[in-house]
Amino acid sequence: MPDLPHLLFGTLAYLAALLTALWTWRRWHYRSYWLLVGYTLTAISVRATWRKVALGCGLTKKQQRWWFTVVPRAVASTGIVKVRRRFQRVAVDVKPWMWLPLPTRHGWRVTVRLLEGQIPADYSQAAERLAHSWGVHAVRVSSPRPGRIVLAVTIRDPLVRLDTLPASGELLTVIVGKLETGGPWTLDFRTVPHWLNAGATQSGKSNLANALIVGLAPQPVALVGFDLKGGVEFAPYAPRLSALATNRPESVALLGDLAALMLDRMGLCRAGGARNIWQLPAALRPVPVVVLVDELAELYLMADKSEKDEIAKTSTALLRIAQLGRAFGIYLFLCGQRIGSDLGPGVTALRAQCSGRICHRVNDPETATMTLGDLDPAALVSARAIPAETPGVAIVASQDGQWYRARSFYVAEHIAEHTARTYAHLTPSWDDLAAPEYRGEVTETDIPVLLDH
Repeated sequence: MPDLPHLLFGTLAYLAALLTALWTWRRWHYRSYWLLVGYTLTAISVRATWRKVALGCGLTKKQQRWWFTVVPRAVASTGIVKVRRRFQRVAVDVKPWMWLPLPTRHGWRVTVRLLEGQIPADYSQAAERLAHSWGVHAVRVSSPRPGRIVLAVTIRDPLVRLDTLPASGELLTVIVGKLETGGPWTLDFRTVPHWLNAGATQSGKSNLANALIVGLAPQPVALVGFDLKGGVEFAPYAPRLSALATNRPESVALLGDLAALMLDRMGLCRAGGARNIWQLPAALRPVPVVVLVDELAELYLMADKSEKDEIAKTSTALLRIAQLGRAFGIYLFLCGQRIGSDLGPGVTALRAQCSGRICHRVNDPETATMTLGDLDPAALVSARAIPAETPGVAIVASQDGQWYRARSFYVAEHIAEHTARTYAHLTPSWDDLAAPEYRGEVTETDIPVLLDH
């Protein structure tokens, strides 16, 4: 029989070897470790402590329950006489019913049944408290159907470390980053035709535009740029741009060409009996056009009254393109540091046409409100909380109707410039695109009718 010191030493050595093996497993292949070990321990812990966590986060409800007491000679007063009772009605804290947690790539998710009088907003307000109680990175709340909510838990931030930019996929679809859920952040212009991208200097706004250019450059699309900072942002990508406007007069002329191009495609669709260009035969379908605007506010700022007419023309043409462009293959990606109602009613009307919203770190609350304020108050709070040391992080309104925290892949300027030069041979000629063919089929008097429909 071994003596006690040797037995204790052997036990400690065994535990040390086991802990070392688990640590090595977790470090070198976290996915399998999480599915086989981490998730099991987490599920047991979450279910075992759910009553305490729900009570601490204010998610329980007081309900009357019959309670059996074994205290001898228990006496209850009715106000008139005192009687002895073994069964009494007492108020107890009832927790919401929780299903078994299910593992995900970066954490776990669990379905919870709401108590009487509860709504999903109650859990959204308690999401931060739940994250601290469970010791996780974040908790997101969604409601797939009435009376149920899903708590999506992220154990660690998946946006800290990103992979390289993947290759382009389908036409007009670009994976530009990663969502906080671990899934890809995709810009799909076929699903969401117009995007509003707001962000302060060094927030990642220009980097997102670089990622978009790198993703669209290999595709058979025409890229059109508006850069009223003298072309310092988009001029290096000129080999892949079909047209580039660097000042206000050029912008007015180019917007006029885009409006005329839209009229021409209206005539083409009318002649072909199609509601949009995607219903036309592939041989007749025109090239899609993606319009990139840097510093949107520069198109609306007026130095003196002499620019009033140009600004009015710019505002009208841009709004018309936003209203009608989707059906005729013209899509907008609008960037700006400052997007506020003080720029005029044209910006507010244009913002309403942009169903895709991206808000990086901003310097003023009004820009965040203009970008995300009509979506979800919680999204606005998250956008205001983006730290300055995390460039590229943004709040995104996705095509599924939800908002997510996301981060774009880092794309250096020289990589975007090299990509633009590499695929310069795919650049359609603007003169060929803007040449009128079917413009006579549609007149200016048809525009109000089309806008009404």
